[in-house]
Amino acid sequence: MKLAILSDTHGLLRPEVREHLKTADAILHGGDINKQSIVDELAQYAPLHVVRGNNDKGWAEDIPHHLTVTLGGVTFCMVHNRKELPADLSGVDVVVFGHSHKYVQEEKDGLLWLNPGSCGPRRFHQEITMIMAEAEDGNLLVEKISIPHEMK
Repeated sequence: MKLAILSDTHGLLRPEVREHLKTADAILHGGDINKQSIVDELAQYAPLHVVRGNNDKGWAEDIPHHLTVTLGGVTFCMVHNRKELPADLSGVDVVVFGHSHKYVQEEKDGLLWLNPGSCGPRRFHQEITMIMAEAEDGNLLVEKISIPHEMK
């Protein structure tokens, strides 16, 4: 199962991101979407699992704060800000979060921690990134995708 994992799009779906979404069997979005039209577009590509970010206000009331989903035998816990994770992570294999706009891929405390970074508007001189992953039989193969941008 091919997964697109992204966060912090802040109202922008870049053409390069759209190309990756076309190949996804499922999409995980770690929040800060900023508008319903982005949710609607993402859902046209593949089944969408999304959490609400700190910039997702009134329009996003029905989007959950955190979410647990199993795909390809891998159980993901999703939350926008990792400081707001549920206390009980039993049964979870991977934590997906966003908020910092910084790419993170680290194993810690028996969990894989993934922050796909931001693939929306470039901020804080960060690189523009997302993740494409393959989940199969409880295993997850992660590929960091760096999206070229013009230096400003």
